[in-house]
Amino acid sequence: MSTIVLENVSKVFPGGVRAVDDVSLAVASGAFLVLVGPSGCGKTTMLRMIAGLEEVTHGTISIGGKDVTDAAPRHRDVAVVFQNYALYPHMTVRENLGYGLKVRGTPKSEIRRRVLEASKLLGLEDLLKRRPSALSGGQRQRVAMGRAIVREPAAFLMDEPLSNLDAKLRVTMRSELARLHARLGVTTVFVTHDQVEAMTLGQRVAVMRDGKIQQIDAPHVLYAEPANLFVAAFIGSPSMNLVHARVRAGVLQFGQFRVPFASEMDLDEAIVGIRPEHFQDADFSDPKLPQIEVEPAVLEDLGAEVHLLFPVDAPRVDRAETRQAADDEDDKLISDDDRAMLIARVDPRTGAKRGHPTRLTVDPSRFHFFEPATGERLDVEQFPSGAASAETYASSPRRPA
Repeated sequence: MSTIVLENVSKVFPGGVRAVDDVSLAVASGAFLVLVGPSGCGKTTMLRMIAGLEEVTHGTISIGGKDVTDAAPRHRDVAVVFQNYALYPHMTVRENLGYGLKVRGTPKSEIRRRVLEASKLLGLEDLLKRRPSALSGGQRQRVAMGRAIVREPAAFLMDEPLSNLDAKLRVTMRSELARLHARLGVTTVFVTHDQVEAMTLGQRVAVMRDGKIQQIDAPHVLYAEPANLFVAAFIGSPSMNLVHARVRAGVLQFGQFRVPFASEMDLDEAIVGIRPEHFQDADFSDPKLPQIEVEPAVLEDLGAEVHLLFPVDAPRVDRAETRQAADDEDDKLISDDDRAMLIARVDPRTGAKRGHPTRLTVDPSRFHFFEPATGERLDVEQFPSGAASAETYASSPRRPA
């Protein structure tokens, strides 16, 4: 049993900097948990406290049912994989893999067995005589992983292990990590600032900000039901569109756009969140959905899909609540345009052109709503059969919301 439990854990550095603030979580035995968030959110500090590399200011940490809050790192039965690999340059791959076992007094025959098994598992058999300087970045990362595997620890702790790899190799290593965890079944805590890594690797993902966990759940739940504006903007690539809106008499208005919204609720002020894929080119989508007419300012042809960026006659959402959210599309736009900019992910067959009117369908049943003052999610009830025809609503005259 290798559960990891944190109870009301905090870390306060000299000067009063609170890096981790009263965090409680449990990682089940054999689970793969990802800690994700922007730089400085406390995720690496929390991992280092689990490893015993940082002292805990308040709270307790247990591993496998044993309180290890004050235990030395060597007594916690965990293996850490660092961002910079931390290989010994003067040692061969074989020596690097077995060094941790050697200093623990493991018999030579057992070291040979474990090193051989790990090298086969990671495809390192032909590299055992090389030194790190003769390895590629991906090979060095596999050696770092192998050094952790031969330990046969109760848990793996990984601190952004893929961040030094190029984009293509990161994709390959993600799939290798997923297969490796499926084969070994060792409890794993993985730290990253890349939400794509978090969503593809984690069985559960904890989104952190300012030392606190904002939401922890399965990846698809974070995507479909974000708890607040920060999670909504952080999870997803491209990130969720956010715009000020109101709902009155069954009509949702954001900027110059009006679409039917089958709800008894009236909202004088809210922030509506719309995933880019919930806009579609009207020529290639359900004709029963409401339509809006937009004028793309930017087109990004990615081959499998096209991103349309278009302005809305509404002020931008205050990014103080969603600061450092990944893939903030607003940063890509013309600096002198203070209107909100939304992004649509549409069919690659679209005939849309920059600066020419284009009709998009929208699916109001997939919209998210947030309280402007707090950023918290609003539960807005909708009738299941409230969709109006495309001819019923389009764009209203251009005026601010």
